[in-house]
Amino acid sequence: MTDERTVESQADSGWAMAGVAFAATMLLIIGAFQVIAGLAAILDDEYFVRVRGYAFHLDITAWGWIHLILGVALIATAFGLFSRAAWAGVVAIVLVVLSAIDNFFFIPYQPFWALLLIALDVWVIWALTRPRALRT
Repeated sequence: MTDERTVESQADSGWAMAGVAFAATMLLIIGAFQVIAGLAAILDDEYFVRVRGYAFHLDITAWGWIHLILGVALIATAFGLFSRAAWAGVVAIVLVVLSAIDNFFFIPYQPFWALLLIALDVWVIWALTRPRALRT
C-alpha cells in the first residue's frame, strides 16, 4: 500500500511540475508581449490610436513604461518559476493579476492584443492555482 501512494504522489508531482513549467513558459511569452507593447508606446507615442470618449484618459508614454516594467518583472518571475524558487509562485500570481488589470485599461487602444493577454493571464492563474501546482 505504501508503494501505491509513492507512485501516485510521483505522478501528481509530475503533472504539477508540468503545470508550473507551462505557467513559466506563458509568463515568458506574456512578459515579452508586455515589453514589446511598452517599447512601442515609449518609442512612438502616436503608434497607439487615442480613443475619444474613453472614461480613462491615459498618457500613452507613461502606460508604455508600466507595460515595460511589468513585462520585465514577468520575465524575471518566469525564470524564478523555472528554478523552482519559493517566492516565484505567489509573485507570478500577483503580477499576472496586475497584468490583466493593466490590459483591461488598454482594451480601447489595442482590443485584440489586450484581450489576448488577459486570456493568457487567466490561463497562468489557473495553472498556478490548481491543487498541488506549487508543491514540490
